[in-house]
Formats: sequence, structure tokens, C-alpha cells
Amino acid sequence: MNHPTLAGIPLEFLMFAVVLGMIAFSHVSTLRTAVVGAAVITVYKVLASPFAHGAGLAGLLAHASHEWVGLGNLLALLLGFTLLARHFEQSELPLHLPHYLPHGWGGPFWLLVMVFVLSSFLDNIAAAMIGGAIAHSVFRARVHVGYLAAIVAASNAGGAGSVVGDTTTTMMWLAGVPPSQVVQAYVAAGVALLVVAFPAARQQHGYSPIMKDSPPDVHVDWLRVGVVLAILVVAIITNVLLNTRYQALAASLPVLGLAVAAAILLTGLLRRPDWAALPSAFQGALFLLALVWTASMMPVEALPAASWQTALGLGFVSAVFDNIPLTALALKQGGFDWDFLAYAVGFGGSMIWFGSSAGVALTGMYPEARSVSGWLRAGWHVPLAYVAGFAVMLAVLGWHPA
Repeated sequence: MNHPTLAGIPLEFLMFAVVLGMIAFSHVSTLRTAVVGAAVITVYKVLASPFAHGAGLAGLLAHASHEWVGLGNLLALLLGFTLLARHFEQSELPLHLPHYLPHGWGGPFWLLVMVFVLSSFLDNIAAAMIGGAIAHSVFRARVHVGYLAAIVAASNAGGAGSVVGDTTTTMMWLAGVPPSQVVQAYVAAGVALLVVAFPAARQQHGYSPIMKDSPPDVHVDWLRVGVVLAILVVAIITNVLLNTRYQALAASLPVLGLAVAAAILLTGLLRRPDWAALPSAFQGALFLLALVWTASMMPVEALPAASWQTALGLGFVSAVFDNIPLTALALKQGGFDWDFLAYAVGFGGSMIWFGSSAGVALTGMYPEARSVSGWLRAGWHVPLAYVAGFAVMLAVLGWHPA
């Protein structure tokens, strides 16, 4: 397909770069910038540059019919896990966690390990939100931006080696990549977790140490804890079933998001969700949806030749570009070592706050982290961890393309 270009670069790429630059470095509303940018680029695509599924309004409708399931799932999960995190926080169980987490910097360190483990079998958005809710309680609502970046990194690292822990690894599984190969990404992800967790834990301990004692009037609402567990069980079972038995249904309807929404509504008969948290969560969700929609319209019709250098570069690209189309292109092109790709596109988005859905969801709880320069400055250990993990995996496993 022919796309208007400037210096050989499709114009929609340049327009998207302007949007991302304004989000990253200007002081205008990030939500307004993302939504207006998505609308302008959509109109441009209709008028001047064809979609992957055709040109004009017909191409737009075909593209929307292809993307709406993923967007619907993302919206439902972002809103649903916001309510889930509020359930968990209101149960007051996080206020008792200092009894189980070690004092000093070891407390924030093991909290990151817990987020990593949770994300291996649960959506990384939920793992990040649960980690953020716990951090809000045990650190007296004073959470260092570097530690927030580490929570996002831990959630993305945990999902990188599990075919049920991240959308991109699930895509690989459905495309025929065996889970035994994807799991090797944990070689890199484990190294990355350690590189991030040690400095981030010390950052957090110096900024606001873990609360040593629970307030005397705290009483755990175990029924609300049960509600949290019930919603998580529904999400896990639905995720596994969709990935193993009902792939066609998962491709036609946002079933995972609907299942989580149904679980929240049903358990709401036992404990009322904090509906007041939804307006701000919706703004964060709308921001991410606008970016994902815009990224899906980019004419990325080929990647450089498959190599470990290309895989390494895709990790940096995924910090600003939706990793789902990148993964789809890599699967179509072939020739990659899939454990390297799983780690690169899974962990790479942690380097910028809007680079992954987990980051957008968590910054909905902590708006002060919505700064690219602040995220990179405080979370300097995340890009370092990405490169270190990749280097160790390359040295230990070597590059063995499919």
C-alpha cells in the first residue's frame, strides 16, 4: 500500500511522534493530546493513507472491527482492576502486611518479588495495581517514582515468561510457539527484576520507610478479601480457558473483560465497590486506549531482518509503541528467537510510564508519576535492567532463531 511520506517516513509516523513528544515534554493535558491526536490521525488515514484492511471509511470500519475486542478488554480490565485494588485497600489487609514483610529496604524488595510472581499467572495490570495498593498503605501514601517504575517493571517481567501472563506471550502461544520456549525469557526477566529491585527498594526506604506497626484500630474485612480473591479466580480461569479452548470466542468478543465486570457486579452484592474511583480511572483508560488505537493505525508492514540486535531494539520501541502489533509483525515475519522477543516486548514498555498498560494503570493511582523525564530520572534502573537481562540471556542461552 502507498502511504504519503516525508524523507521516506510515512506521515502518520511523524504525526504520532509529535503526539508522543507533546505528551512527554509539554505541559498540555496528556489526555486531551492523546484523544485529539488519535482523532486527527484517524481522519488523515481515512482521507489520505490506507489502513491495513483497506482505504477510506470501509478501511476504517474494517480496522475498527479488528481492534475493538482488544480495546474492549483493555477498557474493562483497567476499570475493573481499579475497583479490585480499591477492594483490597479497603479490606485493610495491606495495613497488616508489615507483619509479614521484613523491615528496612527488604520490605519494598520483597513486595516487588511478590508483584513479579503475581504477574506470572495474572494480568500484569492487576499485579501492578495490587502492588500499588499495598505500597500506598505500607509506605503511608508516599511512594517514590523510582519505586513506581519498579512496580511496573516487576509486573511486566513476571508476565514475560508466561503464556498466560501477558497478551504478547499468549499471541506467541496461539501462533505455535511452545510455552517451554517462552518460559526461558525468565532468565532475562529474573536478572532484570534483581537489577531493578535492589536500587528501587533502597530509593523507597530512604524516601518513606515501610510502616513498622499497624494502626491499633485496624480490623481486616475478610469478606472483602474474599471478594478480591473471587474476582482474581474468575480472571485467571477465564484467561486460561480462552487461551486453551475458546480462542475463536476470545477473538470475537472481549470475554475476559466481561467476565471480570460480571464478577465485580455479582460480588458487589456482598461488598459495594468504590464506584467513586471510576471517573479518574476512566480518564487514564481513555488515554491509553487513544494511544493504543493510534499505534494500531501505523503502517508498520515490515521489521528489520530478524536478529538479536533487532529484538533488543524492539524493546526500546515498545516503550512508545504498542507491543501487540510489533509481536504480530514478528510472528508473521518469523526467524526470531521467541524467548528473546517475549522478554523484549514484555519488559521494554516499562522504560516509560505510558509504554505499557500496567504503567498507565498505576499512574492513574499516582498521577505525580506522569512525567517522562521524571520517570527516566527516578527509574534509571529500568533501562539498565532491560539491557542487563538481555545480555545475560544472550550469554547463557545464545541466539537460536526458529
